[in-house]
Amino acid sequence: MPRSIENQSAIRTYPLFGEAGDLPDVVHCETIAARSQLTGWRFTPHRHARLHQILLVAKGRGEATLEGQAYPLKAMRVVNVPTGHVHGFAFVPGMQGFVLTIATEMLDEALSPSEGLRRALAESRVSHATPQMRTLVTQIHAEYAGRHFARAHVLRALTSALLGLVARELADKSAADSTAASDLFRRFETLLEQHFLEHWAVADYAATLSISPTHLSRLTKAATGHAASELIQERIIREARRNLVYTNLSVSTIAYALGFNDPAYFSRLFAGATGLSPRRFREKVVSGE
Repeated sequence: MPRSIENQSAIRTYPLFGEAGDLPDVVHCETIAARSQLTGWRFTPHRHARLHQILLVAKGRGEATLEGQAYPLKAMRVVNVPTGHVHGFAFVPGMQGFVLTIATEMLDEALSPSEGLRRALAESRVSHATPQMRTLVTQIHAEYAGRHFARAHVLRALTSALLGLVARELADKSAADSTAASDLFRRFETLLEQHFLEHWAVADYAATLSISPTHLSRLTKAATGHAASELIQERIIREARRNLVYTNLSVSTIAYALGFNDPAYFSRLFAGATGLSPRRFREKVVSGE
């Protein structure tokens, strides 16, 4: 059972723990020991603004802190850490396993809204790891370390398969609740994918769902920890990041494609959400700073 703990210091936000640069690669994969040895096998509570993490424990013991709850860790456990969720770790020295870090752009590529994986992966959770998960993350680590032809394609395929297995395990553990609230949230997710480029307000989504804006925000808060307005803006920013990373379109062209009449306003909004202008964000990702 998890136990509650108190947050005694300000929560830091990192691209990766202790680093300042954005994630420049398809994914990032390292052993638990690689970074833990440098930090005394402890990581104070922190969050990642644009990154999703999966940690797989192969051997050893420790403790994960997820959104203020402490969970024991042991061999063959998998930890799911969604974007923006506060987490920390205390490992017994010598723990073996892997940490896979996935950019939101990669999640957008891998997760189809209609399949429900994003909802299953939206909760911080410790669950059982399967031998198949361990095999996949070991393959990801080996592929990540190399520079073979089709490396990016193979990393995307392996990561997509791992996400599916983790989502399946988490969905099974959640007993696949089919309550009215979860159905409403799924409908909201579908509507968001259909209309975020039209810049619908919270009230527009709520009206389509025949509920009040307050009810909708309460529902999204319970499901993800974020208000509906935050999810709407985050979806637009994710699409902007995706276009900046995967296309050569100008910033102005991307702004217009995302439904903004004023590219300058788009740039201010993007900078407010990410801390970087669109042009600077693209430069950092391309250069790998």
